[in-house]
Amino acid sequence: MLRRTFDAIVAAAGVAIAAVLLIAGGLLTWGHSFVTTQVHNQLVAQKIFFPAKNSPEITSLPKADAAAMSKYAGEQMTTGAQAETWADHFIAVHLVKIGGGQTYSQLSGKLLADPTNTALAGQVETVFRGETLRGLLLNAYGFWQMGQIMLIGAFVAFAGAVLMLLLSGFGYLHLRRTAPEAEVLPKLGAHPEVQTA
Repeated sequence: MLRRTFDAIVAAAGVAIAAVLLIAGGLLTWGHSFVTTQVHNQLVAQKIFFPAKNSPEITSLPKADAAAMSKYAGEQMTTGAQAETWADHFIAVHLVKIGGGQTYSQLSGKLLADPTNTALAGQVETVFRGETLRGLLLNAYGFWQMGQIMLIGAFVAFAGAVLMLLLSGFGYLHLRRTAPEAEVLPKLGAHPEVQTA
């Protein structure tokens, strides 16, 4: 195969790959924007604010949880990272206290065995609400995290597109400098001379 033909094919393939990567980067950017906006808007609508740094709501928490909550002290919850912090370092701590370390499933099983226990019924209802809110916040965090991954994917796709365009440009430059009769792997394409009797 002629070297110029080979260079033209490879360079054109590079341009095609760059186009695909640009489209993928655009779609990933759009996905990131959509997910981030949706999570932001839904969290803002809930009007959840982190307690002040030295408030009893934070200082009464275990040290690691207090440190995590203090990072966002006084801020309104607007991101998935904040939702995860609230769910894992605030709600979860209170659920352990309220439920005595037991989950809604465990407590409701006890309530089924003793349906007249009103104190247990109140505990079950509170833990159910807490676990539901925690699950919703962690769901928001999960979607937000997918948006962050999409953003990273978009950067990688755009960087790949730039790289492919550069390599294709070098391919076209090489094509212009290659002699028209040059071949790719000329020794491989050479035919041995036929012996005649």
